[in-house]
Parts: sequence; structure tokens; C-alpha cells
Amino acid sequence: MNSTSFKSAVIAAMLALIPPTAVFGQSADRPLTNADVINMVKSKLPESVVVGAVQSHSGKFDTSTNGLIALHTAGVTENELNAIMAASGKGAANGGMLGAGTSHPTDASATSPSSGANTTATSANSRMPKAQVMQGNSSRELPLEKTQLAQTKTKPSSMKNLAADSAMTQGMQSGINTATYGATSHMNSGIGGASVQSAGSILSGVMSHRTPTVTYVWGVPGPVSANVLQTSSPTFTVDFSRAPGVNPDDYAPAIVKLTPAQNTCRIIGATQGKEDVRSSPAADWEMYSHFLEEPVAIRPEKVGTGKYKIAPASELLPGEYGLVLRPISKSKKFSGGDVARSQGDGLMFNAVWTFKISDSAE
Repeated sequence: MNSTSFKSAVIAAMLALIPPTAVFGQSADRPLTNADVINMVKSKLPESVVVGAVQSHSGKFDTSTNGLIALHTAGVTENELNAIMAASGKGAANGGMLGAGTSHPTDASATSPSSGANTTATSANSRMPKAQVMQGNSSRELPLEKTQLAQTKTKPSSMKNLAADSAMTQGMQSGINTATYGATSHMNSGIGGASVQSAGSILSGVMSHRTPTVTYVWGVPGPVSANVLQTSSPTFTVDFSRAPGVNPDDYAPAIVKLTPAQNTCRIIGATQGKEDVRSSPAADWEMYSHFLEEPVAIRPEKVGTGKYKIAPASELLPGEYGLVLRPISKSKKFSGGDVARSQGDGLMFNAVWTFKISDSAE
């Protein structure tokens, strides 16, 4: 039995063991509602079980703006929200939902970098943040990549020290700390791509509970980016105007230099926080006020709310870089739970588009 079949069997078994009245509050014959999903989430049922329930039962969901916001506020994940949208029929009516792990461009003439299939979408339907690199008179969309988090006892004194930390790189390499993104801005739900996975277990207890603070490290897997640019003065456009659950005026794009670490990953940045901050729903973590990263001087041009055109202020040296979204105010507070689950402000901060400036770039 392959892994997909095994997962399906486990979900089916778990659903079979849960009395319908215990999950839904009354007869399972009636359609599921927003309240049913919220009850399941608050009962701490696994995301896969909630998604399976939504997919296997009829639903009568409120997918209005207020309804979606209420679901998001209650802690319903991206995958669960997309399952609700698919069940409501809205996704099918507008081109359908995207399968997990699939990346789709938003340009009607673009080709998905992961699947090779031509997929069309309009910018009006775009919800996930997207970025494009300008190439002469044309542009190419960059995929929104996977972001990983690891934690270590090493203090964030320098990127070099973190890169040499074997505990950090092992955490990155293990894959258990992955918050998966797909460049799935071809979404009609207003919530984001179906490939955005819950990362609730992303920061599982590696460290002792007696340790008051640890260092959280953001990185991307692999030693090099697949996006190799032949120019040392690239220009990018970024659109996060319709990102779910955030105020786009709170953010601006930035370019940071990435630090390769032991041929396993590239470090984006790091900060310290309480060990249990990952499970806190309260927006009380000023994680960016003392964030360690290597920013590149840029020339930003704001062309609209959540829309920018940016370029480096001077030619970039060959190496690894990342286009990221950063809060305009260093004192902005985040919910550790949102960061761990990659939702709302956490989704914005975890977003990254990597690229490499070629040794032969001009």
C-alpha cells in the first residue's frame, strides 16, 4: 500500500471511530455547517480528519466574506477552508480547486513550473501572494516555495554560527519542520492555495521545557535555488493585495541574502522566542524586532495597496537570495500559532521566493 492509500485508510478509520453526533452535534444526515467545522477544530481533531469529514459529507457552508473571516478567526486551517470552498461548489464553478502540492501560475500564458501543464487564471481570482521577475518586456512568475522552521540552543549572533549548527541543519533536513507552500494564487476562495499545509507540529518539542528561550530559524531546503538569473540587477513585481487575513499596508517586500548551511539548506533568518510561543494564539511575539537577517538595499516603488515593484539599489553579487515580505513596523506583534500554522500574518512572514544570481550574470 502506498503512502497516499495508507493516509486515506487512516483517515477513513478515524472518521469511522468518531460518532457523528459527537462531531457534528446532531444527526450526520444533515449538511455540515461552519459551526460543525469550528466544533471539530476546537475539539482538536487532526486537520486530515476535518478535511475528510468535509469531503465525505454534504455541506451547507457560509462562504461569505464574514463567514470565511469567522472560520479563520476560529483557527480553521487553509486546507480546511479550501475543503469547505470546494464542498460549497464555488471552487468548481470558477475553475475548481488545486490539488495539494501543485503549483500554478496566475498569468494566462504561463506554464506551471512543477507540473508543466498550462493553467489559466485571472489576477482577480488571485489570493496568495505572488511575485514575478521582469525579463526584458516580459515577466516570469517565481514559485512561492517551501519554508522550514527549526529551533536550536545556538543564539542568533550571526548567520555563520547558525549555518555551522548541526542541530539546526538536522532539523531542517528531517522534513518534520516543513510549512509547505505552493504558488497557488489561482484560488477563488479568498483563502489561499490547497497546497498550504498545516504546520501545527512544525516546532515539536525538541528542546527541554526547562529552557525559557530558544532560537527559531527560518530556511529553505536545498543548497541552491532552481531560479537562476543571468542579470545582477533584476527587477521584481510583488502582489500581496489580496492575501488572506492580513492588512497589506502592514507589509512591504524586501530582498535578503541567504546563507547556505552544510549543503542541506539556505538560512533566511532567525530570532529568539519562548519555547512555548509556537502554541500561543495571542499576538504578543515581537519576533521581527530582533530578527537576524542580511537585507539587501533596494529601490521600492509602491504601485498600489499590497503591490510593489522593487529592484536592488546596486548590482547583486553572485549567490543565493530571497524575496520576502516584512512588516513595516519592527514592533509588529505576531501570534506564534499563526506562524506555526502558516496562516494570516504568519503566512506572510513565512513567504519566500528564492533566486540565484549566476556567476556569469551581467
